[in-house]
Amino acid sequence: MKFGTHIYIFTPRWTDESLSILDTTAELGLDCLEIAVGDDVTFDPHLTRKRAESLELDLIVSPGGAWPMECDLSSENPSQRVAALAWHQRQVELACQLGAVAYTGCLYGHPGIVKQHPPSPQQQRHIAQGLYRLADFAKDSSVAIVLEPMSHFRTHVVNTPQQAMGLVSMVDHPNLSILLDTYHIITEVRDYAEAISAIGDKLWGVHACENDRGVPGGGLVPWESVFRALREIGFDGYMLMESYNSSIGDFAYQHRMFHDVCSDGPDFVRRGLAFLKAGLHRTDEGA
Repeated sequence: MKFGTHIYIFTPRWTDESLSILDTTAELGLDCLEIAVGDDVTFDPHLTRKRAESLELDLIVSPGGAWPMECDLSSENPSQRVAALAWHQRQVELACQLGAVAYTGCLYGHPGIVKQHPPSPQQQRHIAQGLYRLADFAKDSSVAIVLEPMSHFRTHVVNTPQQAMGLVSMVDHPNLSILLDTYHIITEVRDYAEAISAIGDKLWGVHACENDRGVPGGGLVPWESVFRALREIGFDGYMLMESYNSSIGDFAYQHRMFHDVCSDGPDFVRRGLAFLKAGLHRTDEGA
């Protein structure tokens, strides 16, 4: 299993001046770093790749910067679906330049677009077709395409693990898998163990997040159930912490985080990593 974190615990935007965060990531005992990309995020991928490789860190890419609303694979407008596929392919190309192992997120739609009806069967076919093309495009670069179910406050397309698995089955491409975010699914499922078991070997990674986006542990997420279910499916993927640093101006507020749960990135990671490793180790010993 590889442990990592999202750059938002340290910085609001990745630049060429952010390379020291890779050093910090390695010093904290992590194995990987998730970098948010978008149209307003500009940096030299070769510099980042070189530093990451020197530290033996895996990189993961996800949308987080500017993402045009019209670039939506779930859109009923064919031209917007074409634009969406092209936009995602550009992010995959960037991931390839970075040597990243995966491109992950709400790739089936657009976070923030929430309609008051489920996708029609025709829309689901359109989404599946777009994802198949994206997964196929990325396979030659060895970049995994990883779907993240999000809460019904962020999308109407894929909220539950079962919906994610249904979409993955419909796409039917070996380069497509799932990342489960323990923050997002707290409003979508009642049984975390059942949710994890439903994904099984399609579970590529976990965003290990508390219900308030604070340090994992002590909140509402049933961690013992999570740890045990991960062991039962033989999970050996990526476990990533994610939050928004609340000490950087109004950065956390811009991401709808109105409480102070991550004012010190390194401290957040130290405490979160210790909790996750202890919990997984404890579960293993009790097996």
